[in-house]
Amino acid sequence: MSDVPPRSLALLGGGFSTEEDGLLDDWLLRQARTSRPRVCFLPTASGDAPAYVEKFLSAFGARPSCAPSVLPLFQRTLDDEALRAFLLAQDVVYAGGGNTANLLAVWRVHGVDRLLREACDRGTLLCGISAGANCWAAASHTDSFGPLTSLPDGLGLLPGSVCPHYDGEPGRRPSFRSAVASGELPAGWALDDGTGALFVGGRLRETVTRVPGARVYRVEPDGTGSGVHERALPCRGLSDQPTAPEGFR
Repeated sequence: MSDVPPRSLALLGGGFSTEEDGLLDDWLLRQARTSRPRVCFLPTASGDAPAYVEKFLSAFGARPSCAPSVLPLFQRTLDDEALRAFLLAQDVVYAGGGNTANLLAVWRVHGVDRLLREACDRGTLLCGISAGANCWAAASHTDSFGPLTSLPDGLGLLPGSVCPHYDGEPGRRPSFRSAVASGELPAGWALDDGTGALFVGGRLRETVTRVPGARVYRVEPDGTGSGVHERALPCRGLSDQPTAPEGFR
């Protein structure tokens, strides 16, 4: 019997950078493999913005239930050996929002993409918001190049595509639906702001929300070349008891 843990990934439609109640981040920490996880923030997509880093440290440093750290890459201080050791020691890697295409390019230049795959295969929970959610999938819906467009160039740790801000930014929903309908993007997952989705072994395990009415959606082409099947998945309110999403138990 194999002792290799299944890959665990969490897509976030919120968290410390957009909300003050901490509900999504508390839920996230409960998914880690240990009761006091080491949580590393990767602010790459924002260019390692100091204010973003400070906000993470303020939010997670106040939690006795975790040990936070930050990995800057624009002023990198770790050599290759130390970088690998640092990332493999993390229980949770939390990728921040910003520019998805830039994030992927920088990670690849520094070999972080390979190290994150290795960490995930060893049981590290990978997660993130916006660009930090897009990056884990095979493809994503992004404004990295200005207008909303498709980016079929993700890490592929999660099959299919991801679209963040499904209800939070004008044009997101129709643009993602059009891309999936035409085959420009593969079938995938769309997240309203305020929601979260946990995947274990490539399968959806749980969907949650801190906002009444907010949902996670499964979006698939309908076979006509011009339409989609969009299914809203029931999300557990973060004060409710856990349940598996209907149709994915």
